[in-house]
Amino acid sequence: MFDSTFTSVFGTADSLVGAVSTADFLLCCVFSVVLGAACAGVYMFRHSYSKNFVVTLALLPLIVQMVITLVNGNLGAGIAVMGVFNLVRFRSIPGSAKDIGSVFLAMAIGLATGMGFIVLACVFTVVVAVVNLLFVLTPFGKPREPGKTLRITIPEDLEYDGVFDEVLARYAVESELTEVTTTNMGSLFQLTYQLRLRQPGIEKAMIDELRCLNGNLKITLGMTPAGRETL
Repeated sequence: MFDSTFTSVFGTADSLVGAVSTADFLLCCVFSVVLGAACAGVYMFRHSYSKNFVVTLALLPLIVQMVITLVNGNLGAGIAVMGVFNLVRFRSIPGSAKDIGSVFLAMAIGLATGMGFIVLACVFTVVVAVVNLLFVLTPFGKPREPGKTLRITIPEDLEYDGVFDEVLARYAVESELTEVTTTNMGSLFQLTYQLRLRQPGIEKAMIDELRCLNGNLKITLGMTPAGRETL
């Protein structure tokens, strides 16, 4: 009774949808929704997210499946159409590396279910989820020691060029003076260094030595803000 749904009003069609039964189409839809939810779960694991993007990511395999089913007579056209849809996400809002990776995962699931390869889509989703879990939980790609920002306040009459280099060379693998500003109506200078410590737990010893050189004025040591990874 519902098979007439897959009959085009324009007559015969070259796409696969004319040969799809209602049961097969609904089965592919169910797997697209389930695997889309799994894809969204992989994206949310230890990652900041918004509800709108997660819902869209969960629905994307179902949308891709419909497009691929309709244009299956020309698979290249289907991929081109969904490629345009994919670029809409990153047209005005910067997307992180994980955002675009998850979008491509959802598209791959939709391509597989749209072609009828349900088992392949399930296996692919499981493999990606396991690999993602391993990469996130292991130290893979993690920096050896996070960079830190050091701010040293000195009196205006102190010749700061090279005065702290010896101390920083002992405690940091690398250090660079990135900014010099005046504070307190010009009576003080503030030096900003970007550095990477040789090992954790040596912050106090380094600050104690720096205090002896800057007249016990204010010293601030903190984490360098991590920039958002955009594509």
